[in-house]
Amino acid sequence: MEYTLAIENAPDAIEGGTGILLLHPSTGETDRIDTEFLATDTDHLLVISTRTTAREVKQKLEHYEVDETKATILDTLSVERGYTRRQSDDVRYVSAPDDLDSVVDETERFLTEHDGKRRVSLDSVTEMIYYADEDRAFDAVEDILDLLAEHDAVGLFHLAEGVHEDDVVQRFRDRFDGTIELAEDGTVTTEF
Repeated sequence: MEYTLAIENAPDAIEGGTGILLLHPSTGETDRIDTEFLATDTDHLLVISTRTTAREVKQKLEHYEVDETKATILDTLSVERGYTRRQSDDVRYVSAPDDLDSVVDETERFLTEHDGKRRVSLDSVTEMIYYADEDRAFDAVEDILDLLAEHDAVGLFHLAEGVHEDDVVQRFRDRFDGTIELAEDGTVTTEF
């Protein structure tokens, strides 16, 4: 299955099973790229949020006019922070940001329960490394990439470049089919 990619300087389309690494400065404004990725040519989308709560993700989708009826949000922060939460069809929770097995399980559940073109955004790998550790985060990313390939879906994974050692960035970069780099000035370069 082919997916349209509406991101500047990127190919017009990518194949199902493709994982893209979004490298950005720690202060980079990634919402525009993330929502362009999610809003285009999709039937269902999953936002895995290790950086913000479900409420904040909903506000972002609404602001950028992404069709929220297609969205499922996986919130990894609210339970740990003690916020009120109500499990629903479109918002799911895991107990903590370092509960990476549950993140992978919920991703598989989403991909299994939905048909058609499915996109997954993981914001962010950097937070997964912070809450768990590099090896556990890498294993979880690998598991999710395998699920994307198995279910003919596509994914965008955020990684804040400046806060990690070069070898860590390279380790993750080598695992992806494509890389989008967002510079401090907003310039976008890609490699596929």
